[in-house]
Amino acid sequence: MPLAVHLLGLAIFAQGTSEFMLSGLLPNIATDLGVSIPDAGLLVSAFAIGMVVGAPVLAVATLRVPRRTALVAFQLVFVAGHVIGALAPAYGVLFATRILSAVAYAGFWAVAAATAASLVPVESRGRAMSVVGMGLTLATVVGVPAGTLLSQHAGWRAAFWAVAGLTVLSTLSLLTALPATRRTTHIPSIRRELTGLARPQLWLSFLITTLTFGAGVVTFSYLAPLLTEVTGLPAGWVPAVLSLYGVGGLIGITVGGRYADSAPLRTLTLGAALLTLASAALALAAADLPTTLALVLLLGFTAYLVNPVVQSRVFRLAPDAPTLVPAVNTSAFNVGITLTPMLGGATIDAGLGYPSVAWVGAATGLLGLIAIAWAAALQRRTRTAPAPLPVPPRTPASVTTER
Repeated sequence: MPLAVHLLGLAIFAQGTSEFMLSGLLPNIATDLGVSIPDAGLLVSAFAIGMVVGAPVLAVATLRVPRRTALVAFQLVFVAGHVIGALAPAYGVLFATRILSAVAYAGFWAVAAATAASLVPVESRGRAMSVVGMGLTLATVVGVPAGTLLSQHAGWRAAFWAVAGLTVLSTLSLLTALPATRRTTHIPSIRRELTGLARPQLWLSFLITTLTFGAGVVTFSYLAPLLTEVTGLPAGWVPAVLSLYGVGGLIGITVGGRYADSAPLRTLTLGAALLTLASAALALAAADLPTTLALVLLLGFTAYLVNPVVQSRVFRLAPDAPTLVPAVNTSAFNVGITLTPMLGGATIDAGLGYPSVAWVGAATGLLGLIAIAWAAALQRRTRTAPAPLPVPPRTPASVTTER
């Protein structure tokens, strides 16, 4: 595997840490900026909004830009957003920098996927994509707990500085390792890709992506205050529990990747069902520490078990749209990240307590199960539909008759 592919994974690790680290920084940010925990939670949604908009737009906008140039430009914008965020005097400024950073991160994701695929032979592309994607999983295992620990000892702004510094190192490494020009002169057809998107089953798959990932992220977004306020866990142990979620995610994405091609719908069904049950169980048992720890591990496992399936399935449904399909699917991920934390914050504001966010996760997971069942029914219908009858060739006599 080329070094550049691993360095792309490192870049995703740095930026992915920023995407999810706010789950452990919310209490400190809320206190420092004088806002409520739910308002601080909207910073997670702000980042997701930027990802929703940035992924498809920048995937198209950078088709003719040299990939190294685009990747470096996106990282520099990302770094600038985090430097400004670390210096932000007020909540509104921080909110704006989260959107700016997310747009840059979305563009980086879109171009990094195409770059990794172009650096290896066709038969190695799946492995290359797993190396890049593993950077995000490791961000939840290492980056998020490290950011939380740094925040507890040096303030939440130090975590932003750390992400900016790691991204600068990543940028320098990519400048060295990536080729300066494209390895192919092929330019995708926007018209063909837009036509490829016009499939109902594809958009149902995007919906499944939104629901399943949203169900997993809503509880994670408010996990730190839930652990300290409901479970009674000392704040110093929160990073370890966040890391436990990441360990579950690492196991889940490994298992999901193994079965994503051979049994996609079964894997999706199992993952969504377990995610729904684990979320409901956490809502009921959040006050019990041993049970909560086990459920956090299970939540991480189930949230990432479905990840390889929803990522690979869209390529099979629309092979003629290889650029826009992953970009729109990235947006679908972030629609879930946007909506479910907002719903979770609304339940907290309504006085239902932190366990209510797990109920939001359970309800969203149930909707995901319904969407998966719908997709399975459509797939069975497609397989069992009778083939169209062959149309007999028209003879000269028939032509004369029609006239």
